[in-house]
Amino acid sequence: MNLEEMRRNYAGRSLDLPDLRPDPFEQFDHWMREAIETQLLEPNAMGLATVGADGQPTLRTVLLKGFDRRGLVFYTNHESTKAREIAGNPRVALLFQWLPLERQVSITGRAEKISAAESLKYFLSRPRDSQIGAWASQQSQVITHRSLLEAKFAEMKAKFSAGEVPLPGFWGGYRVTPQSFEFWQGRPSRLHDRFRYARQTGDQWAIDRLMP
Repeated sequence: MNLEEMRRNYAGRSLDLPDLRPDPFEQFDHWMREAIETQLLEPNAMGLATVGADGQPTLRTVLLKGFDRRGLVFYTNHESTKAREIAGNPRVALLFQWLPLERQVSITGRAEKISAAESLKYFLSRPRDSQIGAWASQQSQVITHRSLLEAKFAEMKAKFSAGEVPLPGFWGGYRVTPQSFEFWQGRPSRLHDRFRYARQTGDQWAIDRLMP
């Protein structure tokens, strides 16, 4: 396997300042809609980077489940590794990678828990088995065999066999309030287009072109 010879010359699109919305949320909405319309696999999948107390970063993929001018929302177990690291250091980074469009969006910001009411509204929209799965998994904990997880799922399924599945007290959403956005468009010869929006005051953003 020769990875050194694996390369692709990005030449499908370009990005220039006149192409950009002045507001990064509008620009993100525009690109997200194009990713959805292109029918990419999981266009709302995003890398989430957090940092532990020892300074070690960790990275995983989560699903974006909503965004507006307040920020971007995802859901998880409040006892997971990501949640514990956010509790110690709320500064996080997000990455959307839409390779068929030769695009990336990276975001930095601060994460904080959303209200229980917001979490409940989303939780009730999930498929029933996904609701039960939230109860069954002690996320990020060591397990000796998958059968233990499946047994716990069966136990919770029996427990909640009648009526609605309640929202677990240890599960809910986080909202990332952005401090910066970077929009990356692949270009030939690795001379990619990169534009960074940096928050100034309130809803004011400075836009800079970055070297690739």
